[in-house]
Amino acid sequence: MIAIFRNLRIKHKVFSLISLIMIICFSITYFSVQYAYSIYDEQLYIKSSQVLDLSSNGIENELKKIERLSFNVATDINIQTDLEELNETALDYQKLIIRNAITDKLVQYAGYEKYVYSIEITDADGNEFAAGQRVVATNEKIAAIRKEAQGGAGENRWIYPDQENTTMAAARQIRSYKTFDFNNLGTVVIWVRIDQIVADIIAGSELKKGDMVIRAGDRIIYPDSGESIDVTGFGIIDRNGYMIKKVAGKSFFFSQFHSTTFENWVYYSLVPFDAIFNKIILMKQILLISFIASLLILLGLAVKFSRSITKPMDDLMAKMKEFPKSDLTQSKFEIVEVELLPMDEVGQLHRTFRMMIQQINELITENYAKQLTIRDAQFKALQAQINPHFLYNTLESINWLAKGNGQPQISKMVESLGFLLRNSISLQDTLITVKDELEVVLNYITIQKFRFEERLQFHMEFLEPIGHHRIPKLTLQPLVENAIHYALEPMIEPCTITIRAVEEPSRLVLIVEDNGPGMTPEQLDQVRKGEMRTASKGIGLKNIEERIVIAFGETYGIQVDSEHGKGTRISIYIPYYLGG
Repeated sequence: MIAIFRNLRIKHKVFSLISLIMIICFSITYFSVQYAYSIYDEQLYIKSSQVLDLSSNGIENELKKIERLSFNVATDINIQTDLEELNETALDYQKLIIRNAITDKLVQYAGYEKYVYSIEITDADGNEFAAGQRVVATNEKIAAIRKEAQGGAGENRWIYPDQENTTMAAARQIRSYKTFDFNNLGTVVIWVRIDQIVADIIAGSELKKGDMVIRAGDRIIYPDSGESIDVTGFGIIDRNGYMIKKVAGKSFFFSQFHSTTFENWVYYSLVPFDAIFNKIILMKQILLISFIASLLILLGLAVKFSRSITKPMDDLMAKMKEFPKSDLTQSKFEIVEVELLPMDEVGQLHRTFRMMIQQINELITENYAKQLTIRDAQFKALQAQINPHFLYNTLESINWLAKGNGQPQISKMVESLGFLLRNSISLQDTLITVKDELEVVLNYITIQKFRFEERLQFHMEFLEPIGHHRIPKLTLQPLVENAIHYALEPMIEPCTITIRAVEEPSRLVLIVEDNGPGMTPEQLDQVRKGEMRTASKGIGLKNIEERIVIAFGETYGIQVDSEHGKGTRISIYIPYYLGG
């Protein structure tokens, strides 16, 4: 048999080999499917139980967000300040302003969470503030919620649905922490869309086809319709967290999960067996049809492949033999048209051979072109050196002419401009000392002082040793330029721009700040993401940060902080590096 196979033609060998492989694969697949059929039931049950576990975790994660939201509202410094001022002031107009401010703040918080009906605050005097869709509750219910929140002493307390009110709520006492006296300022209550949370979490899973119940002790949290399944008579769940029960003659998966986050919370699910099993049957049918179709296609391809493989190989061998003694530019090395080549190994060999010939020709042409490009670049580099020197000489002539005519301001501006041009055009050093960079800033400020006069107030706070730290060239000057453009120019009153340094345990922080109009939170977020579009054509923040990262690593860079109406602060983080 081995001798006969060895003497067969290549196309017969390929066909025989493919047929043998398909027979082996069919046998392996058949026995594998039979084995899978014997164990898929168990895996199906485990999956159903795991879906309930994952869904319960998703629900609890959303409820934890609500807890964090109640904490953020209760500890919001603006809300606490407004509540304190509301208790202290006696002016009705002032109280109205404070109430509007508290309501606006609640509207901001309510907009962050889609699972919140409304956020309500009741101050110590019983005044109510709310944002969102109000939930109707009786006075007794509201009083009970406040009492429960006060019992928590600042901790979150969950208010479960009852017969009077079917909505779940998170309540927390607002306690003053500015002076650490923890006085009672009021109560924050967040009404939660628990039904929407559950619907979104179980959407797309098998749980959506069945029933789900959430119970806290003896109270049913979900659903609120009172038509939930009776889970008390199903007995004890086995060790796998599930069991199969028959209800009205139909099989159901019954699962339960005990929460480890919320005390006494238990999740139950009852999913029709057929809702899951139908998918498995469909998957088996698709798999069987796909396998048969693939088998037929492979047989057809095997026959075609075995008939066509020898001729392209013979053609390729002939061309390879002619290659050493032939002209590379001759058309006979095009072999065959690209669209006629198959995508098998032989076709790849044809393509590779033709690509090799083309690349040899391209390398010869490219090498010649590179030599011409290098010569052209050298000429342009020599020519470019003439323009800066001509500009320096012109500025120097203007400087002496200004001095000769008694114009010290023009002379000073020309000297500063010449210094800035010399530093910006120079390519000798990518890293300079902080001292040299500050000298660039001072010359830039000198020019701007003539423009803005008393409106520009500039201060520097530096110690002498800090001046030897290394920093990428043109890091501070563009930030000062941005401060003048975005802070000083829009203002009528004087603007103060300050550059200072702060030493931290493992790095040095250079800070450029102003008292300009600042940015809104939306603008600040766009600036941090690099999405803010500006009219400036100078060096941007992204350019500065990228150069710092390239020079020092990912742990360094810049940070932008701003508050609307209070100015902007840009912090530059660089490592300790003392140069000579």
